[in-house]
Amino acid sequence: MNILVVRTDKLGDFITALPAMYVLKHHNPDNKIIACIAPLNEALALSCNFIDEVIVDDGKSSIFEFAKKLRNAKIDVSLTLFSNTRVAFAQFLARVPKRIAPATKIAQIFYTDRIKQRRSEVKMAEFEYNLELTKALFSDINLEYKQPLLEFQDAQKIYEVFCANNDIEKEIIAFHVGFGGSSDANWNLDEYEILIKEVLKHKKYQVVLTFGPDELELYEEMQNRLMGENVVFYLSLDGLIYFAKLISNFKLFVSTSTGTFHFASLVGTPTMTFFADSLFASSKRWKGIGDEKLQKNFMISQDKEKRDAMFENIKQDIIHAL
Repeated sequence: MNILVVRTDKLGDFITALPAMYVLKHHNPDNKIIACIAPLNEALALSCNFIDEVIVDDGKSSIFEFAKKLRNAKIDVSLTLFSNTRVAFAQFLARVPKRIAPATKIAQIFYTDRIKQRRSEVKMAEFEYNLELTKALFSDINLEYKQPLLEFQDAQKIYEVFCANNDIEKEIIAFHVGFGGSSDANWNLDEYEILIKEVLKHKKYQVVLTFGPDELELYEEMQNRLMGENVVFYLSLDGLIYFAKLISNFKLFVSTSTGTFHFASLVGTPTMTFFADSLFASSKRWKGIGDEKLQKNFMISQDKEKRDAMFENIKQDIIHAL
């Protein structure tokens, strides 16, 4: 069976779809899993051995070109994990025989099977809702998946070369201070500087700051702030897969709830992550797909007193983690 799984939004959102694709493939190895994704997630999708084919939608080509791509894939059934009018109508035009999606938004009129999930109630995490949706196709499907979900044979070698090039002889605690507008809560740069210096004080771990390719300004600002400190600054210009291999070896990855957090959880890295204090943006909804025992999640309050108290607690948590 040719199964199209659609998730055409950001990196973190796409990662929440990967367990669903994994269980669909493992339910029957003869299933051909076709991922329909945004361009930024293509390399990651191609690295997953449970994804057989990738269809990239840039959101700019005509709806008819998009539909033609889908029609050429000879899809038997589609599972749209997050819908919009474009992906819904394209599947309708492509005449995909069975089209499954959550019963939300006006786009649901283009699907043959509309499943009520009420995701806004956040009774489970986003990736768990995605897994539940696979039951609409196979009622007896096993929803368990391996953790970490993504592993690389040469990850250790990549890490060793990175350490040698940067004179690193200790285990790495990484901070990713940016968030690209995809998170509703984060510490400010002054607060991150305090946390970083707290780790540096103990001289037990190497601190690495990671930055996305579009965060050059932030990269330079943090270099100025931490001038003279024993910190390695890594601007990620080597692609997502290199970054995945690298961070899979880190001792701890500290960040807000953004795509890089989901990436770290995907490859099995322990995380310390900051979420907004609201149900919609909470860790209950957006926890990582990795082992929960490796995730320390904090909800940052908008109340100044509560926020300040939490910050002091996190400082202590980092010290105890050392």
